[in-house]
Amino acid sequence: MADGAPATNRLAIDATLATRDALRYTPAGLPAIDLVLAHRSEQREAGGVRRVECEVAAVAFGEIAEAIAKLPDGAAVRCEGFLARRWRTGTTLALHVDRIEPIDDRDQRPEDHHAPSVQG
Repeated sequence: MADGAPATNRLAIDATLATRDALRYTPAGLPAIDLVLAHRSEQREAGGVRRVECEVAAVAFGEIAEAIAKLPDGAAVRCEGFLARRWRTGTTLALHVDRIEPIDDRDQRPEDHHAPSVQG
C-alpha cells in the first residue's frame, strides 16, 4: 500500500455451510451469494485448549458464488478469503470468499484431503 499501512488480510477456516441466501446478481451482472459459515474446533491458547464455536458472515462473487449455490446445506468446506466491511457504511465484518474446497468433515487436515477446489 502506498500509505505504508499493513497490507496482509487473509483468513482460512474450516466450517459447515450453516445458511445461504439464493444466488443473486449484482447490477453489473456478477453472480453473488451471502452465507453464514459455522465453525467448531479446539484451539491451543495460553498453554491450554479452548473450545471454539462461532458463526462467520461471508459473501462470494462470480464462479465461487455459483459453486456455493450448488452445495448442500451443512456441507463441510474449507474457505479462504479476506475480511472487509459487511456493508459499505457499517462496521461489522464479512469474509469475502475467494477460494472454497469441499472437505470430508471426518478428517479436516489439509494434508489428507485433495478434493477439487474453486478459486476466484
